[in-house]
Amino acid sequence: MKKIFVMLALALGVTGAFAQNESDTVSAEKNNVTLAKDVYPQQEDGDLYHGLTRKLTFDRMVPPYGLEVTYDKTTHIIFPSAVRYVDLGSPNLVAGKADGAENVIRVKAVVKNFRDETNMSVITESGSFYTFNVKYADEPLLLNVEMKDFIHDGSKVNRPNNALDIYLEELGCESPKLVQLINKSIHKENRRHVKHIGSKAFGIQYLLRGIYTHNGLLYFHTQIRNSSNVPFEVDFVTFKIVDKKVMKRTAIQEQVIFPLRAYNYATVVAGNKEERTVFTLDKFTIPSDKVLVVELNEKSGGRHQSFTVENEDIVRARVINELKVK
Repeated sequence: MKKIFVMLALALGVTGAFAQNESDTVSAEKNNVTLAKDVYPQQEDGDLYHGLTRKLTFDRMVPPYGLEVTYDKTTHIIFPSAVRYVDLGSPNLVAGKADGAENVIRVKAVVKNFRDETNMSVITESGSFYTFNVKYADEPLLLNVEMKDFIHDGSKVNRPNNALDIYLEELGCESPKLVQLINKSIHKENRRHVKHIGSKAFGIQYLLRGIYTHNGLLYFHTQIRNSSNVPFEVDFVTFKIVDKKVMKRTAIQEQVIFPLRAYNYATVVAGNKEERTVFTLDKFTIPSDKVLVVELNEKSGGRHQSFTVENEDIVRARVINELKVK
């Protein structure tokens, strides 16, 4: 009888242990499912990022333009400023700048009747970004396209701005579009803050009307006045820092400063007319024993002009606080 009680006790113990293990397993499985649900709340919805990465929405998209290309004809796109960057999404396309033009891109299909849509992106010198979705067409509806220079309000059209967000290396932390607006503002305001710098000979007067500064850049407002009856053709304008004491200049004694931008660059000044140009230069100062020489050279002529700028004129440059552009 005692053996029977011992066997029953062992059987009940084994059954209880098995039930406890099964209960622990079910509880663990439930806990694991709950834990997985907490870590990956979007997994059942097919979210590859599991809710841990913020999604891009359509209001962040720069809307592309639709462009058709073909094999036997060339599509030309005219931009409002010089093209700095072009990227093609497929080897089915070929593109390049038009000969002698910095703001015109020509595009053709390399193969006939390619089926897959591709894209093309362009960045211009003004800091604008353009993107195109490109398809093949036997007869493109638009072969010559002009892109207007615009800044649209992102809040009104629910789209980000296509400009003001592209920065070019030579302008540092300044937006190319803002540089263009500053140049336009200076040219339109047309005030003469500097009245002691200029030159005059042979009926040609070359003046420095003002020096401005903003965010590490300098702006030189110049004027060419032609009081003769013979047109003045501009060959080139140079900015050089030279030694005051050395009359004969050599390449070693001269430091050439290249303008970054030139707004309303005058190439011809008709008789009894005047033209004004705003040059954008990187920030610089002049040592006390040197001067900045600005030279205006006439094409196929001898009515060259030049004036000098001292360091004290540079450090007195007017700071641009607001723009007045309509």
